[in-house]
Amino acid sequence: MTAGTVLEMTGIRKNYGALRPLRIQSLSVRGGERVAIAGLDAAAAESMVNLVTGASLPDEGVVRVFDRATTAVVDGDEWLSSLDRFGIVSDRAVLLEGAALLQNLALPFTLEIDPVSSATRDRVARLADECGIGAEWLEHPSADLPPEVRARAHLVRALALDPEILLMEHPSATLPEVERVPFGAVIRRVCEARALTAVIVSLDGGFSAAAAERILTLQPATGVLKDSSRRGWFRS
Repeated sequence: MTAGTVLEMTGIRKNYGALRPLRIQSLSVRGGERVAIAGLDAAAAESMVNLVTGASLPDEGVVRVFDRATTAVVDGDEWLSSLDRFGIVSDRAVLLEGAALLQNLALPFTLEIDPVSSATRDRVARLADECGIGAEWLEHPSADLPPEVRARAHLVRALALDPEILLMEHPSATLPEVERVPFGAVIRRVCEARALTAVIVSLDGGFSAAAAERILTLQPATGVLKDSSRRGWFRS
């Protein structure tokens, strides 16, 4: 692992129930870098995130995070503690539809959400503003939120505990086309302000161009990641 590298995947092969396994020949991500990866569907994206966090281990190859192989973490408490380094943006992180957005965004901090304490309310309000959610949305039931606010809500919850690496699974997939590039710009701004590393799995070229500084396309049969950053179809 080279100096400044926080994530390295080498010779990866992982069966996850699809027609072919997930293969990643080589991926290296520097600290503070924002990398978008195209070519993975929802199930493959979930499998990749699980490999990075150590929730699952590769059938072949090595995943190293902060210069330590995920296979070296054998103690359950140590693994649970290591999860604090990751913020995961995914529709798998369910919102409580009957609860207000404020209550949902308070959950990373406390289970006391009825009512939300003033101190937690202040923390949530700052995070919401950072991610482009207006204060007027905080009291709305989550079931009534438009897609662009829901997407930002997932980002807020991923950032709540100050992670070092942001992992994103198709974060713009549910957004109307007009909202995708603006959401990518929010992610870029937040990551730059926090010097946060981001690995973004997305099939949306315009969104990826707005959010990431490097765009890679996975060749599923070989696991080769080709740099697509300068290709015209990734520009908005």
